[in-house]
Amino acid sequence: MSMIDTKQTIAQLKGNIVSDMGGEKVMLCIKNGKYYNLGAIGGHIWELMSEPTTIEQLVSDLMSVYAVERSDCEEQVASFLKHLMNEGLIEAC
Repeated sequence: MSMIDTKQTIAQLKGNIVSDMGGEKVMLCIKNGKYYNLGAIGGHIWELMSEPTTIEQLVSDLMSVYAVERSDCEEQVASFLKHLMNEGLIEAC
């Protein structure tokens, strides 16, 4: 997923129980019964998606907090979002 549409809007799907555990977000998906450890940065991304947002906005928000090159940030965010999408946890709007 090297070329992404950063203008794409994405949003959380409802029906997940999310909790903080030692600074990391963990989630139980009610629909599939799976647990996920989103980690600290993944948890931050999850919080940023509490309302529909663009990938571009996610990357900008993360770059304001973490020292990372835009291309690396876009690549990592795209990979994370692809995983969430494949698991049915987020949707493209």
